[in-house]
Amino acid sequence: MGQQYALREYVGLEEIVGPIFLIRNTHNVGYNEVVEIADESGNIRTGVTLEVGKGYAVVEVLGGTSGLSLNNSRIRFKEKPLMLAVSEEMLGRVFDGRGNPLDGMPKPAADEMLDVNGLAINPTARDYPKNIIETGISAIDVMNTLVRGQKLPIFSGSGMPHDLIATQIARQARVKNESFCVVFAAMGVKYDTARFFLKSFEDSGVLERVTMFLSLADSPSIERITTPRLALSCAEYLAFRKKMHVLVIMTDMSNYCEALRELSTIRGEIPARKGYPGYLYSDLASLYERAGMIKGVDGSITQLPILTMPNDDITHPIPDLTGYITEGQIVLEREMFSRGIYPPIAGLPSLSRLMKDNIGEGLTREDHPAVASQLFSCYAKVKDIRALAAIIGEEELSPLDKLYLQFGESFERRFLSQKYDERRTLEEGLSIGWEVLSLLPKEELLRIREEHIEKYYVRK
Repeated sequence: MGQQYALREYVGLEEIVGPIFLIRNTHNVGYNEVVEIADESGNIRTGVTLEVGKGYAVVEVLGGTSGLSLNNSRIRFKEKPLMLAVSEEMLGRVFDGRGNPLDGMPKPAADEMLDVNGLAINPTARDYPKNIIETGISAIDVMNTLVRGQKLPIFSGSGMPHDLIATQIARQARVKNESFCVVFAAMGVKYDTARFFLKSFEDSGVLERVTMFLSLADSPSIERITTPRLALSCAEYLAFRKKMHVLVIMTDMSNYCEALRELSTIRGEIPARKGYPGYLYSDLASLYERAGMIKGVDGSITQLPILTMPNDDITHPIPDLTGYITEGQIVLEREMFSRGIYPPIAGLPSLSRLMKDNIGEGLTREDHPAVASQLFSCYAKVKDIRALAAIIGEEELSPLDKLYLQFGESFERRFLSQKYDERRTLEEGLSIGWEVLSLLPKEELLRIREEHIEKYYVRK
């Protein structure tokens, strides 16, 4: 009977609103079922059931509903979820938000068909994230270390250089002695931004180990919702079937959430905070929890989602809920950006919760935990002294306070700042960290053991 239903065709729609239509008098169709829609010209579009009930279905159309007729559209339910054909040939390729090639080449041969909706990794099967991914950016590698299997979002703001940071990490990221690749998903980006991503990977020669999914700003909203799911399905295949370590970079998650809010409004759902749907948390979790490592499997999926905070508000629902699900965050600071510091990674609000278990002797370098902790501590004191200097004037500060101000300037200009095309190793980042810490007297380095000070302190 199921096969008969799959072939059953319906003519006519009840209602069309934006990218969604309602059809009645159907058999009992499934949630997330693929739908084929033929318009009056015979062109076929693909849709997915968004809501189902007895005798009706609400369908979202991936290509948009423009040109569809209420009376003459032909609908066929396929009795299967949206699937993605995956293979190792996807590396070096560029696809749109529906999985169609954008690089003028034919679709790669399918090694396997995967349900794009996927599943979060079973908690009992999860392995604890271990071993670091070097991004080549000292502010991340030394102070907010990215670990394989981790979810570490970047909180940015409008106009800040998160696109530059995303491409720099995609070009520079490495793991030692292992197969490594990047899956890059861009949602709701402008055409020139998409061209920048592509040109950056082509010029640097890393495109062969990158799979790109690009959903442009003029694409239907529903594409922004399917794009990260396609990217994660591709990543799951490469990680757990081909045993590769996969870094998934998703930008911009704010565009994804806006598309979710738009569809929720069209459906007439009761809004929650800031007009976003009440299920925003569980929807984001369904994406973020697809990262991790599985016991007995060599591969891993590491996520680096990027989102722009509206009005730089870290308490906005998108960064707020993201912070609950993920293991830390990297925050970009507008004040540093306005002073020309790149990358403008804020020293204090940024953290990596899995860093402490994956650095130190036998993992990175024996002095790494202490250096990172000392840099955090000293930079926090710099912030306090700058606030005091703004009130009483810099000339009234003590000689030690002035040394701290000198340390703060050197920390931002020498340690945090690096060129877009500059890749620093972890050892180089730690060496620069010691250089700036050596501006302070040894007595101020209270978080570092004496033997490390004797070995690495740069004597003036």
